[in-house]
Amino acid sequence: MTLYGYFRSSTSYRTRIAMNLKGLDYDDITINLAQDEQLEYAFKAINPQGLVPVLQTDDLLLYQSPAILEWLEEVYPEHPLLPNDAAGRMQVRALSAMIGCDIHPINNRRILQYLRNELSVDEKDVIAWCNRWISEGFAALETRLAADNNRGQFCYGDSPTLADCYLIPQVSSARRFKVDLSAYPNIVAIDTHCRTLKAFADADPMMQPDAPKREA
Repeated sequence: MTLYGYFRSSTSYRTRIAMNLKGLDYDDITINLAQDEQLEYAFKAINPQGLVPVLQTDDLLLYQSPAILEWLEEVYPEHPLLPNDAAGRMQVRALSAMIGCDIHPINNRRILQYLRNELSVDEKDVIAWCNRWISEGFAALETRLAADNNRGQFCYGDSPTLADCYLIPQVSSARRFKVDLSAYPNIVAIDTHCRTLKAFADADPMMQPDAPKREA
């Protein structure tokens, strides 16, 4: 399998986590969003939306990270990322959607570039925009997590699920946009624990081959 992505893309990040948790090998092809490679003909021939990630298998091109993660769960059921029961699966999907549908989309790069370039919003106000919507989403998510008395060290239960694949990249974005996380102790605790696990650590943006090189 080949994953077309970008080191800092949250959607690519969540896909890397899921593939790592399932122990799947894949090759990386970088689509440099900072240089607008996603808008070039070569990539739009692969995904007309011009969005990452895209996962290529022998006979399939998969797009849209929620669909990719569900496909991985169906095709590679080992190391499941959804609970066995319908109520548990609903809960994990709902937590994932709180992030993937209600927080991430209005803070992704193309929205922020529109604010900067088309509406001439200054960077301070762009950060304030991100802060507002991430904080509002995290407040609701924190309430949900706190109400689950059966939750372990993850978003649901005692093992990582799709919800954790969504959460950890969003926490990285929150830190990048200077969100004060002190009001969300459950989110911070889950993030701290997940980052101790190899599957999450290896998926970290700064561990990717296209990440800026650290100075020695």
